[in-house]
Amino acid sequence: MCADTIRLYTRQNEKTLLMLAHGGRILTRRIHVSLHFGDMAQHYLDCYDWFTREAARRVPKPADVEFPIWCAIRPESCLLPVEGTVIYIVDVPREQVIFFDDAKWDYVLNQIYLPSDPEDEAAYFRHLQELGVNSSFEFFQGRYAGRYPEEVRRIRESWRRVFETPDLSVPSVCGNIWEIRQENLVRIVRPGESVFETI
Repeated sequence: MCADTIRLYTRQNEKTLLMLAHGGRILTRRIHVSLHFGDMAQHYLDCYDWFTREAARRVPKPADVEFPIWCAIRPESCLLPVEGTVIYIVDVPREQVIFFDDAKWDYVLNQIYLPSDPEDEAAYFRHLQELGVNSSFEFFQGRYAGRYPEEVRRIRESWRRVFETPDLSVPSVCGNIWEIRQENLVRIVRPGESVFETI
């Protein structure tokens, strides 16, 4: 691995092995998200759509790609392979990686304001109190849904902080990619094998 590449780790359904064998690349499709999340699929699709639009502003997205592939930037952060899954270890050019903070991603999933720092968080909490609102989630799903479009816009703009990752040593930082290509593959880890072994 050279200095301008980074090693990534991602657990995927073992059916992706067929995609890799027959097409030389793995992509995430909307249908995969729908099947994985079931009744909650629409919520996740909305969040992933937002992430995809924002990520494409940072790293150009191939035209046939629908969603990015979630990856860990260190082996200890990757989910272990279980039955029906494999881990792909890939080396990819750094400029193809969308770095983001997975802990901040929870704010997007919960549809709440992502503060820039504790002072901003306190100021936003005071703002909600002035409006008589308990949580910014209420602007999306609660009793105030549709009534405060400017608040929804403010919250969505705050989510861009997901991509603020000044230090890659922070455990919650991840690196997404648009595709897994055969030529970037280092190793496939199957259940019972260690992700820490190198070749």
